Amino acid sequence: MAEISFVAHRDTTEALPVIEAQGEEVTLVWVKACKAMFLHDRDAGKAFIRGSALAVKASGEVLFWTEQALKFTQWRASWKAVDGFMLNLPDAYEILGKEGEARWVEIGLSWCERHLDSGGIYFRTPIQELASNLGVKGLEELLEPAEDLFSTRRLALGTYLGGAIRVRNLLGIDAVVPWARRGADILQAGRVRGEAFFKLESEESIAILLENLPGFRMTDHQRLLQLLIAAWFGESFDLLEGNWSPDKGRAFVETDGTALFVPIAMPSRNDAILSILHTAGHLVFYSYERRYIEALFEAAGMAHPPLDTDQRITWRPLFAAYGEDMLRFQLIFDLCEDLRIDWRIHQIVPNYLARMIRAAEQQPLPESAAGEYYQVALKSLRYAQTPVDAGNVSAWLSDLKPLLNETATIVDAFRIANQIYSSTTLPPVALEERQQAYLPGRSPNAARPVYPRAEMDRAELGTGQMDKDDVVAHDEIRPNPDQREIPKAAEGDDPDFDIPPEETKGSGGRVGVGIPQPAKVYGYAKGHGLSEKGTPYQEWDYRDGRYKRNWAWVQEKKLDETNLAEATRLLAQYAPALKRLKRAIQSQKPTRMAPLRRQFDGDELDLEATMSYIAEKRAGMSPKANIYRQRVVQHRDTAVILLADISTSIMAQHPDGGGRVVDGIRAGLLLFAESMEEVGDPYAIAGFASKYRDNVSYYPIKDFDESLTTPIRATIGGISGRLATRMGTAIRHAVKRFDDAPSHRRLLLILSDGRPADYDDGGDERYLHEDTRMAVKEAVDSGVHPFCITLDASGNKYLPQIFGPGHYLVLDHINDLPKKLPEVYLRLRR
Repeated sequence: MAEISFVAHRDTTEALPVIEAQGEEVTLVWVKACKAMFLHDRDAGKAFIRGSALAVKASGEVLFWTEQALKFTQWRASWKAVDGFMLNLPDAYEILGKEGEARWVEIGLSWCERHLDSGGIYFRTPIQELASNLGVKGLEELLEPAEDLFSTRRLALGTYLGGAIRVRNLLGIDAVVPWARRGADILQAGRVRGEAFFKLESEESIAILLENLPGFRMTDHQRLLQLLIAAWFGESFDLLEGNWSPDKGRAFVETDGTALFVPIAMPSRNDAILSILHTAGHLVFYSYERRYIEALFEAAGMAHPPLDTDQRITWRPLFAAYGEDMLRFQLIFDLCEDLRIDWRIHQIVPNYLARMIRAAEQQPLPESAAGEYYQVALKSLRYAQTPVDAGNVSAWLSDLKPLLNETATIVDAFRIANQIYSSTTLPPVALEERQQAYLPGRSPNAARPVYPRAEMDRAELGTGQMDKDDVVAHDEIRPNPDQREIPKAAEGDDPDFDIPPEETKGSGGRVGVGIPQPAKVYGYAKGHGLSEKGTPYQEWDYRDGRYKRNWAWVQEKKLDETNLAEATRLLAQYAPALKRLKRAIQSQKPTRMAPLRRQFDGDELDLEATMSYIAEKRAGMSPKANIYRQRVVQHRDTAVILLADISTSIMAQHPDGGGRVVDGIRAGLLLFAESMEEVGDPYAIAGFASKYRDNVSYYPIKDFDESLTTPIRATIGGISGRLATRMGTAIRHAVKRFDDAPSHRRLLLILSDGRPADYDDGGDERYLHEDTRMAVKEAVDSGVHPFCITLDASGNKYLPQIFGPGHYLVLDHINDLPKKLPEVYLRLRR
């Protein structure tokens, strides 16, 4: 070995004493194997020699695994596989036994035969991850779909393995095969998209995980959670859908100071209830009260709390003074404030602390440094449940006693946290370990900016209640209607430092290729207004068969031009048509009586509401006596947005000679608005234009909650053309505006005079056509029904591919628009 390499001789000499214990004959075979491995591949030889000592200790033999290692010499550049083999060999013996190790090697060598890089990935994956707790059976079941995918689709193991392990760990081995089959179908539609699915980098694969995720599903039990908050605290908070996904680690319930953000699932019903009560407790007991937050920052040496552009308080400057020890202080501060809140909740909710303690004791203790914080938090809860004399507890526990008082505030928690921080030896914690430091039910309190509350100020002014706009009660958990920032569940970075922009994702292959898949939208309203550029949206690139994330940006702007005289003239010109429309609308109004449930007065008892009232009354609660039903006229539950293309081309004369396009659009919008006032359905009107992908302008003209006023009519009368038509991005933004709509049935009417185009489309007409098609697909999958009305005579050539047959109308004459627009809506709402 000395003649071959100094490194080989040195490493062989170091490992030799362990090998020699097996006998001279065995030692000679091993030395020859070292020489053969080193001559075959220098790196493979080094990996074999350096791993031999641990292999002997784990297996108690040499020849068996030496013979296995020599089989790698049949492939050139196999050093990665050898390195993984020697690295995981001791664990293979310990976890699988000798027979299991032989099967592990057999499977790995077969993968090297198929695809050497896949073999390297296989051998370098830890045994525990491959086998889980199922031994050889788990390993075989995990790899079986991969063999079929490689033989039929040439899918490398490196693409499949990581996602398959996570799917099995989250959903069980039975979920891997359906997941793999779905991925194979997607792979057939497009390789880039398929590989993203298998790596769990696409929302399609994440959606499958969410749909089958075990545990207590928060969205299915929102009525229970709302009832618990109302029953114990006498308040109502928004429950909004968070953006948590299984790959982000532990699921938390968090708050922005006004609403609760819930993950799709929690580990158990008990965890969900504790999390909801604890997070709501922070709002009820003034963790985010303005006066206390101001005092908190003053105590930290800052005159005023720093605010972001949305007037939210950001916590980063508060902790910046602690430098690299910032995480350590954050955990201590959270421990103190959480203890104060939990003690206050315990005064209202019987056995609350006992349930918290029991839940914490049932969880395994974290092995990392986070475990020490977990133990400290658990001890503090026991102390809060049964306080003892200060002389019988440690100093830091006695420091917590002032927090067990109704007069304590977050400022006291901050002061005591500083005392404990300076006197304890709690170790630093890595960011990726931080989530494990929190007890069940708790979550990071300063993970992101919050809206400061002013409940105490209102109470002192004599109202004693919140303003109606401060908290809006909802009947269901729904995608973030107020564009509030969604919290990041614990992952490998600090959410306060890296809040992600909105990600509106979809799926779908190229036109006519593969199996069509539904497009879905996730991550509602992740950080509205996070950038000066506006709100980011994805855009579909048919050439790559994938979405470009955060590619197009929308800015909402106000139309400054008004012309009331023009609006008045147009209404007078089309008065006969408007009169006919109103008569038609009157004939469509419903007359059938329908029951209105849970009323305070009515014609008869609502049996379900009555039973709920009696049950809650007997439980010692104070339910509302809304136990009647009324018979009222049934109205259709429909909301509509009219989205008008106001690009430069509308200023031109229409080819049919009927005048300028803009005059027809103004008249159409006015008659539509007047007709909708007669219909009574909620509606909104907006315009859009664009100049490049990062400058898509969305012009709200009338919102759902606004009445048709003279200023709105004047704005419509002053509409003029500008820039280009990036229609797909405008559609995605309009779909998000339906979050404010009070109706379940939603229509999106798009008024245009030409095909989608923009200054940066490179002359490729198909590019924005395909993106608009995908935007329409996403809208349909989210429950919105788009319909396009165009003045472009050539619209029949491209609209069927974008909107689909029967979902568009081409008008030959500009003068038809004012009366056709309301008529189209009346037909669609039937």
